[in-house]
Amino acid sequence: MSAKTAKPAVNTPARKTVPAKAAKAPAKAKAPAKAQAKAPAKTAKKEKVVLAYSGGLDTSIIVRWLLEEKNCEVICFCADLGQAEELTGLEAKAIRTGASKIYIEDLTEEFVRDFVFPMFRAGAIYESTYLLGTSIARPLIAKRMVEIAKKEGASAISHGATGKGNDQVRFELTAYALAPDIKIIAPWREWSLNSRESLIAYAKRYGIPVPVTKAKPYSSDRNLLHISFEGGILEDPWAEPPEDMFVLSVSPEKAPNKAEYVEIEFRAGSPVAVNGKKLSPAKLLAELNRLGGKHGVGRVDLVENRFVGMKSRGVYETPGGTILRAAHQAVESLTMDREVMHLRDSLVPRYAQLVYNGFWYAPERELLQATMDEAQKNVNGTARIKLYKGNCITAGRKSPNSLYDPEVATFEADTVYNQADATGFIRLNALRLRIRQKLSVKKGK
Repeated sequence: MSAKTAKPAVNTPARKTVPAKAAKAPAKAKAPAKAQAKAPAKTAKKEKVVLAYSGGLDTSIIVRWLLEEKNCEVICFCADLGQAEELTGLEAKAIRTGASKIYIEDLTEEFVRDFVFPMFRAGAIYESTYLLGTSIARPLIAKRMVEIAKKEGASAISHGATGKGNDQVRFELTAYALAPDIKIIAPWREWSLNSRESLIAYAKRYGIPVPVTKAKPYSSDRNLLHISFEGGILEDPWAEPPEDMFVLSVSPEKAPNKAEYVEIEFRAGSPVAVNGKKLSPAKLLAELNRLGGKHGVGRVDLVENRFVGMKSRGVYETPGGTILRAAHQAVESLTMDREVMHLRDSLVPRYAQLVYNGFWYAPERELLQATMDEAQKNVNGTARIKLYKGNCITAGRKSPNSLYDPEVATFEADTVYNQADATGFIRLNALRLRIRQKLSVKKGK
């Protein structure tokens, strides 16, 4: 995906549907010369398919491939999730390539409110590092594709995910969860176009415009939560990513020499304000992206385990999400009961794995979400975060539901805690350890 300056999020999703121009009606046929002449057979009705469409080379070729190889009527769908791509002219390109209609929809608010924030309330992080920016976007895209398919009477959906990656699984698990009888067409698992050269040759054959810009030595995918980079030069895990690759953040070395503080307010575990200003979910995340990117926050380089079985190197920029996670943990530290927090923490890897693998609409993820949200009821308060040269440091936290009592915690003289009580507490907890050691001595070990 292209890396242009992000456009501001829109509060109300704009939904745009552009049909192809109606074909000119054919002239009325003359009466047959002989009454007994057999009427020609009716042309079989084309199968309708909804395609996840970006306007890039791959999905433009898929439009034509579905027409030529599958004899389908193609309805394109492009979701604006804050990827900052130029969407102007996308409808004309889709129609010109052969689509009968295209839906272009701004889903940024729904994306952050109903997908990103619930995931952050759960504290999800995959393999201790990845904040799941790509993973969490796929269920929303697939959900909307299924809704459009039902509206248009389409029997199938199609996507441009390859047969090696996680996205094919995420799209299709969501589709089957919401529409059990939906048909899925995955061109990359069927066609013989297995190189950029073969794709370009196919495009030229059907007059599909091929971008004249030099191909980037890696692939990228962007939304309002993050941008990811993989493939190409990044396939060598020893090679450091080039600085000109990064889009959302400056390098920590070039970040301001002066730290900046940001305050984030939470209600029931979800952020509602930045520096005292109430913002919609999408605008709040966009503002944190701006602040974090300015200070080089949120860069991650990892080798992760894909669901399909292989390891993959990915580089991510998640400036706003990194700030949110730090702030959320700071408020939780004041407001969550110890045993509730520890139990929740034990469930985080499983929750994150479900999101990563594409099981957003699975009953086990919904069960875990209800548990996570129950644990967040008292997570109300404000965290102050210090941003400095790639670092995201907690500088303060406060909450009306704070379980922190300075009169109990103080090392100074107090009247609310009897230190002698600790003696029995320690001896009871040491009982099994003492018995184990005495038994070892008795056996001569």
